[in-house]
Formats: sequence, structure tokens, C-alpha cells
Amino acid sequence: MNTLIKLEITRTLRNKKFMFFSVVYPAGLFLVIAGPQGDSVVSGTGGLTMGAFYMVAMASFGALTAVLMGNSERIAKEREKGWVRQLRLTALPGRGYVLAKIASAAVVSLPSIIVVFLVAVAIKHVHLAAWQWLALTGVIWAGSLCFAALGVAIGYLANGDAVRPITMIIYFGLSILGGLWLPTTSYPQWLQDITTWLPTHAYAGLGQAIELGGAPHGRDVAIIVGYFLVFAAGAAWLYRKDTRKA
Repeated sequence: MNTLIKLEITRTLRNKKFMFFSVVYPAGLFLVIAGPQGDSVVSGTGGLTMGAFYMVAMASFGALTAVLMGNSERIAKEREKGWVRQLRLTALPGRGYVLAKIASAAVVSLPSIIVVFLVAVAIKHVHLAAWQWLALTGVIWAGSLCFAALGVAIGYLANGDAVRPITMIIYFGLSILGGLWLPTTSYPQWLQDITTWLPTHAYAGLGQAIELGGAPHGRDVAIIVGYFLVFAAGAAWLYRKDTRKA
């Protein structure tokens, strides 16, 4: 499994188009959205400035891009080309393939997080304590595992040309509704009530709590863990179903 993880990481790093959208694109969005704005406080966030709010939002968005977009399309293509079928003929267990995909995607998500942090410090002069930087990196990275599992599930759910539009709808839907592009406090109340149960809303909440000097809220942690278990179980079930078809 370690060999497969190394192979997946190497393949991803060589994909310049994917690296651009997962690393450069979120940092660029941060500059476009937060750059022109001042240091006003975002309402409903407990005192976070625009720079601090969008730093966590775009770092989370970048990690989401790396693990969700990468896994779903790559797995669908590998199934079409017969690569997954070939791996089943080796000693690699099915769970090993799924775990390798999740692990490799999570490793690649680190650059997207760090680049957004560096841009936020340089452009918006965001200052945090050392423990906050470490904790932010840790929770955003760990939280991305939830969406890596979702990417695996989508990769086994959709085939060929269908995987991209399905992934894009889920990707942008979760990002916008979950508050990664806009504060959810600007949404109607009925929509805010829905967004609080989305994994992306809880995902951003993990980092925002640390920026405010506290620990992630138990509700947000529970939501992320719950979704991860659902997505991972779904990925495992779809893998077994795909195996029976092969």
C-alpha cells in the first residue's frame, strides 16, 4: 500500500493543471475576495476580520479541491481504463486501495493550505500565535479526509463523462452553501438553518474556532466525523459493488 501511495503522490505532483487549481487557484481567490477589502469584522463570526475569515475559508477550499476533485475523476478514469481491475489481481486488498487514495490526496492537500496561509500573512498581515498556525494546519488537513472519502465514493458512483459534472455540482454546492465563499450570515435564515448541517460549514468552523483562540466546537467535530464515516462506508460499499460487476 505504501508503494501505491507514493505512486499516487508522484502522479499528482506531475499534473500541473491539477496542482494549479488545487494550490494556486485558492490563493488567487483569496487575493480577489479578501485583498481589496479592509480589516472590517465579519458579522456572526465572533470577531474575525475579513482577512482571517477568508484565510481559513480559502485554505479549506483549497484542501477540498485537492482531495475531492483529484480522487473522483482519477478513480473514474482508472476504472474505465482497467487499472482498478489490474490492482485487484495483486495482493493489495480492496481497503488498501481506498485508503491509499485517501492518504495520497490528503498529503497533496498540504501545499494548498500552506500557500493560502503565506499569502494571507504577506498581503493581509494576518498574525496568529505559533500554536494557532500549527493547530490550523492540523485541523484543516485532518478535516480534508472527510472529503477525500467523498471523492472516492463519487469515483465509484459515476462513470466516464458523468463524473466531472457530478463532482462540480457537489464541489461548488458544498463550497458556496457551506460558507467557504461567502459568510453564511448573509443567507436567509431558512438557508442558514440548513447550512449548519453541511460538512463544509463544520469544516470552516474548525479553523475559525482556533483563530478566535479556542478549541474546535464539539458539534463541528461530530459533524465532520459523522460525514467521514458515512462517506467512507459509502466508498467501501461502492467498491465492493464494483468488484462484483467486474
